[in-house]
Amino acid sequence: MNTQQPAFDTVTEALSWLTEKGFTYNFNLDENCIRFNNNQQSMSPEEFTIEYVFRFEGETDPGDEDIVYGITSDVHNIKGVLTSAFGPYADSLSSEMIKKLSVH
Repeated sequence: MNTQQPAFDTVTEALSWLTEKGFTYNFNLDENCIRFNNNQQSMSPEEFTIEYVFRFEGETDPGDEDIVYGITSDVHNIKGVLTSAFGPYADSLSSEMIKKLSVH
């Protein structure tokens, strides 16, 4: 993971910065993979690397909590972003995905 990671106040700022850095794909979280290209393709946990993690915690509304991941894949030669809310969604993930995403 990159140690020169800036801090942002909003999810939008983090997404804009990642886009400027070439993270142009939008990834969707699935039970045991990350999907992209309108969910037509997928990557298993061993096929991607998490380069950046930005955590946003809602100060007034816990529903505002979010994590933005900057993800690269040498296997698929792509860079993109995954946004993931805390909590309820974690239950439907495989142990491999939870382990991969929580390492950071």
